[in-house]
Amino acid sequence: MLRSVERKRQGPVTGSDEDPRVTELRSAVARLRRRLAAHPGEFADRSIAEEELAALAAMVAAGAPEVPRLRRSLLLIAGAIGSVSALSPGLAEVRQAVDLFGGPVRGQG
Repeated sequence: MLRSVERKRQGPVTGSDEDPRVTELRSAVARLRRRLAAHPGEFADRSIAEEELAALAAMVAAGAPEVPRLRRSLLLIAGAIGSVSALSPGLAEVRQAVDLFGGPVRGQG
């Protein structure tokens, strides 16, 4: 009984020391990839968005990704699907997850 109470206080046992930022980014990318795959409409830059989302997924699968590369991918994805309003909530989630990594942003610092 005491062990189960102790585990509840510590949170779920995942067996992983993975960076929570990586976990959040992985989840956000996966959700946006699913939304994009389910989106019925075609648009000119869909393939660019799909390729960059796949690149982001590969980066987070490898561990802590490089912040400049994350930001570049985010910019390409935003440019590719930014006008598709149905995908904007998923894009916002990916942006928030990328922002968790911090790093230098142009015009700041």
